[in-house]
Amino acid sequence: MKRLVVDASALAAVVFQEPEEETVSQRLDGAIVFAPALLQFELASAAWKKVRQRPADAARILSALSLALDGRWNLNWQDVQPTDVVLVAQATGLSVYDASYLWLAGALGADLVTLDARLAAAGHAMAT
Repeated sequence: MKRLVVDASALAAVVFQEPEEETVSQRLDGAIVFAPALLQFELASAAWKKVRQRPADAARILSALSLALDGRWNLNWQDVQPTDVVLVAQATGLSVYDASYLWLAGALGADLVTLDARLAAAGHAMAT
């Protein structure tokens, strides 16, 4: 069974039914999916932005957020090592938040699922 680390950009596409939803869903299907606890707050932030943009959809947006965090994806929450994450951020030029996903993927020997081009490029560079 494949092991994946999913970041906020990818999971938000699925949770909030964005254009890339199908592509990300196909990658996650049947995998053991891991994420740093940070993902909860990044998804909550995305939900907040969407609620501000579309207040009439607030109930649907918050319901989607709850469903995602309460088990739809059966996410395996993992702690990251802050010192190591800072080193990854320094080496790649990524934010500490993005570096958390990259570090976790490396620590678990898992592939990273992201829609963030900079993060994906850093992941490919570190893998080679």
